[in-house]
Amino acid sequence: MCRKLYILTGPTAAGKTELALRWAQRHGAEIVSCDASLFYRGMDIGTAKPTAEERARVPHHCIDMCAVDERMDVTRYITCARAACEGIIARGRRVLVTGGSGFYLKAFFGPVADDVAVPADLRAELSARFEKGGLEGLVAELRTRNPAGIGALDTANPRRVLRGLERCIVTGKTLAGLAADFAAQPGSFVDWTVVCTRLDREPEELRRRISTRLAAMLAGGLVAEVEQLREVGLAGNPSAAAAIGYRETLVWLNAGRPGGEAALAAEIAQNTWGLVRKQRTWFRTQLPKEKVRVLASGDANVETLFSDEPSR
Repeated sequence: MCRKLYILTGPTAAGKTELALRWAQRHGAEIVSCDASLFYRGMDIGTAKPTAEERARVPHHCIDMCAVDERMDVTRYITCARAACEGIIARGRRVLVTGGSGFYLKAFFGPVADDVAVPADLRAELSARFEKGGLEGLVAELRTRNPAGIGALDTANPRRVLRGLERCIVTGKTLAGLAADFAAQPGSFVDWTVVCTRLDREPEELRRRISTRLAAMLAGGLVAEVEQLREVGLAGNPSAAAAIGYRETLVWLNAGRPGGEAALAAEIAQNTWGLVRKQRTWFRTQLPKEKVRVLASGDANVETLFSDEPSR
């Protein structure tokens, strides 16, 4: 069987889940998740994680990979996703990647993580410097190590500054040199043919679907789920705790539930819409246009989803 990856992506609430299930059932596929929030065990309601019944319909991979207090990164995801894809093909089935987490999705189109190994003691030292003195000194050192400039690096973003500086220190290279090395790397799925469809909907329709989905999450026990996860370390994992729905609920709970669930729902809905707007922009600007077919959700079905496949 051809080593082909079918990818279905699109913004939150575009309707990917049910369409992916029906396409997979029709075409003998298994699903590889590309949704960062689905990596964590127990984050079920607020992520609209596929239910046990849905997973019984179609096997899913890269879901429930770690506890909520455990860090997840793209390198670990790529290892899991490649193993899943290889296993699916070995079973004579098709691979359907689905999800809307841009950074992880990009791994199927090209390199996303460099191979620079940063010693733990250096990372700890720089983190301690940041905690004690803020970003100013770190940015100054980064500029010293990059006399030709630091490009578009966001100097207000601690994570980007720290990661950039530690890589410059370890390699002795500039950010531009590191970027050139990175661009020359082959992608993790360079030996696969990639066929991608991006679903989209009109903004007002997306807003309606967000509201309906949020109401179902709250009625289904989102607040209780966050309370339980808080007890086992959710707040200590920045990636998991920042997920839409969980972030707002943590803040709301810690503040004593101000305004009741109506206030919480309004905050989550507003932030979800903000996420959707960012996703739509990211998809348009970051994914290779020649490899991505855009399809209105109303026109998508199991027969049309991957027709007119773009060539790699």
